[in-house]
Amino acid sequence: MRRARLAYGLGTTVLVTGGAGGIGSALGAELARRGATVVLADLDGAAAEATAARIGSAARGAALDVRDATAFAALVDEVEADHGALDVLINNAGVGVGGPVEGLGPEHWRRALEVNVGGVANGVAAAYPRMRARRAGQIVNMASMAGLVPLPLLVPYATTKHAVVGLSLSLRAEAAGSGVRVSVVCPTAVRTPMLDRIVPEDLADPDAPEAVEPARYLTSEGLPEATTPEALATQVVDAMARDRAVIVVPRSARRLWLANRLAPGAFLRVVARNARRERERATR
Repeated sequence: MRRARLAYGLGTTVLVTGGAGGIGSALGAELARRGATVVLADLDGAAAEATAARIGSAARGAALDVRDATAFAALVDEVEADHGALDVLINNAGVGVGGPVEGLGPEHWRRALEVNVGGVANGVAAAYPRMRARRAGQIVNMASMAGLVPLPLLVPYATTKHAVVGLSLSLRAEAAGSGVRVSVVCPTAVRTPMLDRIVPEDLADPDAPEAVEPARYLTSEGLPEATTPEALATQVVDAMARDRAVIVVPRSARRLWLANRLAPGAFLRVVARNARRERERATR
């Protein structure tokens, strides 16, 4: 039996991690526009509060390092104490980590895994048992097209996003019939600060001669142009409301997913060629 479409109106409480900017703030603004109460959590708590103030009275900001499981659980406690229940958790916080693998150190891999996988796992651990106990709720995890197809030169990032897809679909299957909905979002390039750097600012650049430029590489010939967070947010919330298992956005990205599923060998050769070209351009 098909479940009813969600409206996210008055009485719905949503927690969005990585909510100070980019996709997180756009999702928060879209959900608030539809009537939801939104809590924007971010490592930069002051930025999250400033973003919430711009959205309006339906939003508030909070400081959260998603790597801290105790802090995540405490924030969910606080949200439920203030609003009665956490209806929707959007695990959006993430970092881009890449570059030639031979130039990456343990610190690059550790950061990608701790934030992109550990942060999602901490969110699930904090929210899912409560949702299951009351037989209602929704968890939406932000992955990437890099979680569905191979992405050389961004191997740590792709590794973590494949893990988030696997986590989400496995949890969705386990949660079937429990009243808890689980979805995973897989966008292509989005115009956020993550496109400007191959690693977070507090990590050293990869120790390799090639200076990979994510914005150029991820929107090269044959790939969709980068979309805006605002355009993405509208599509994502619509798909969340329909309880889509895998949300591939924008629509033009679906052809990449299909191509990899239908001809994985040929797709692998194409992305390998693109990576070689990027290395060549970067060393000119």
